[in-house]
Amino acid sequence: MERVNTPPEDFIASQEQETQEVLQKIHTLIRKALPDQEYCLWEGVFWGGSEQQIIGYGNFSYVRSDKKKVEWFLVGLARQKNYYSVYVNAVEGKKYLAEIYAAKLGKVKVGKSNISFRKLEDVNLDVLDEMITHAGRITAEKEA
Repeated sequence: MERVNTPPEDFIASQEQETQEVLQKIHTLIRKALPDQEYCLWEGVFWGGSEQQIIGYGNFSYVRSDKKKVEWFLVGLARQKNYYSVYVNAVEGKKYLAEIYAAKLGKVKVGKSNISFRKLEDVNLDVLDEMITHAGRITAEKEA
């Protein structure tokens, strides 16, 4: 995965109408929750070997187990084949925020750091907003 020059707004505009509406709503929610974070489009082969396009918000670097330093996003938004995904790469204690907020997020599938849903109505947007704001706070505290 790498950052590309395509503006996220152009990526959203290139989608079918229904997909555009969902992506735009979540994009706006994330931008409000993380107002000081940069955002860009990432493209390439993602975990599991699939080709992806993800809007990444905020950025941080970490050292992987193979000692390679990697740049990554704090929050990501993607349209998969049959669902939408929001990735939240923030940890409190030893748990990812997605795991902490899982029970309150609605009719969603939750992995370690991702939330997937088929329709906008399936996700509790207030809780999603709270979780993303929380991720921004954690990151700000680490940088302070």
